Amino acid sequence: MKLITWNVNSIRVRMERLAALLERHRPDVVCLQELKVTDDIFPAAAVEAMGYRCAVYGQKAYNGVAILSRGEPADVSRGLCDAVPDPDSRLIAATIDGVRIISAYFPNGSFVGSEKYQYKLQWMHRLRTHLEQCYQPDQPLVLCGDLNVAVDDQDVANPELWASSVLCHPTARAALQEIADWGLVDVFAKMHPEGGIYSWWDYQLLSFPKNNGLRIDHVLATRPLADKTTAAEVDRNERKGKSPSDHAPVIVTFE
Repeated sequence: MKLITWNVNSIRVRMERLAALLERHRPDVVCLQELKVTDDIFPAAAVEAMGYRCAVYGQKAYNGVAILSRGEPADVSRGLCDAVPDPDSRLIAATIDGVRIISAYFPNGSFVGSEKYQYKLQWMHRLRTHLEQCYQPDQPLVLCGDLNVAVDDQDVANPELWASSVLCHPTARAALQEIADWGLVDVFAKMHPEGGIYSWWDYQLLSFPKNNGLRIDHVLATRPLADKTTAAEVDRNERKGKSPSDHAPVIVTFE
């Protein structure tokens, strides 16, 4: 199974790029984040014409997640399925060829100490509870997406610059570790333990040409899948050219 996760930063703006990405890599599954469209205007017909089925959880203007797959997505669920009122469309899950796939767009958090940062930490804690209640660590499962946290300083080109940010703060990293401790392996780090490979670069200050980036887009897998990881890469070419997303796709292959 070849899986791609990509924060498209508006599906309507990136449709041409998405088509080229699918043609170039021929993935089995694509997890998208930050669609910025409601379900009814998601370009499902165009995606299906490319050979992919769609499971969508959209939202106007902000957020929105989707799973595209060659196989039929089964048992689709949307949201964290708890009693907490939450209008944000940030998580969708489906079973594809026996693998539970979760596409997630974690809250950014604005700045440390803000209400949005507290929401981010609470949302991450809710996700850990969701995993405990709905799944087992010994089942084949992938949690991937824009997780808005750099795991450690190897994932940051300039750690001092970002140390106090919502992407690198110790409390955010601890919350992500709590999720991983449920039974998930960072398969990209497994394949590239040396670090220094990034998936997001700010649009400003020539961040991409300077490679001043962070790895905040992740693929976490339970052990049954993690042990079968054969390749992992970031498609930097997708960050180049006209009208790119600020994120590049992360591609992982499981045997």
